[in-house]
Amino acid sequence: MGASGDSPNPVKKLAFLSSGTPEAEEARLRLVDKYGDVAPEEADCIVALGGDGLMLRTLHRYMDSGKPIYGMNRGSVGFLMNQYRETGLRKRVAEAKPSIVHPLLMHAVNVHGDEFSAHAINEVSLLRQTSQVAKLRILVNGQERLPELITDGVLISTPAGSTAYNLSANGPILPLDAPLMALTPISAFRPRRWRGALLPDAAKVRIEVLEAPKRPVSVVADHDEFRDLAYVDIAMDHGANLMLLHDAGHSLEERILREQFGY
Repeated sequence: MGASGDSPNPVKKLAFLSSGTPEAEEARLRLVDKYGDVAPEEADCIVALGGDGLMLRTLHRYMDSGKPIYGMNRGSVGFLMNQYRETGLRKRVAEAKPSIVHPLLMHAVNVHGDEFSAHAINEVSLLRQTSQVAKLRILVNGQERLPELITDGVLISTPAGSTAYNLSANGPILPLDAPLMALTPISAFRPRRWRGALLPDAAKVRIEVLEAPKRPVSVVADHDEFRDLAYVDIAMDHGANLMLLHDAGHSLEERILREQFGY
């Protein structure tokens, strides 16, 4: 947003959203009383009060608005959020460092021929629906790279999402500005030693479900789930630019770097 004193567009109008928990809603009421409140469409900045789940929902909801999102943690983990403080909020927002992230866009087709599309800021994950393990075929830019992956699932992560489900599945942490996507298996059985791949963020990935009627698989884009998948195409949507704001010294880039060193 620029430094406070020389910013050509000072932050005047704020919109406050909460996750709806008692703690978050109480914070929203106090901040509205202190700073006023406008509709998100009229705001210079949207302030999200909650945890990472609220931040993802807010980013999805206002993806096409171009509005910067400044989160303050009134949830649990809050990796994407700033520390909650009520004082000097306009100055904090004006001096915050912007991080631009691009979401994934997936196009899925189920076994009945129904089509679905959704964005994912963190990851697109494929998961087995029953006790039967999934069998998947992976193609990159139209070329078969893995004829059969026997697994509980697989996911493709953005750099911003690489410290979420991807990290829990032993995937790599990606620097925020890395032009990469992480392709990570979830409890792979065959090939047993396959640990995934790093793909350029211009790659187009297709994942096909083998033996789909016997081994049903669902696909999840952040929080949107579609079941009985036949195949899914996944690519990074470079036309969508999402802006997160973080306090100086606590940028998303810095947090991801810290995560690589375990603190």
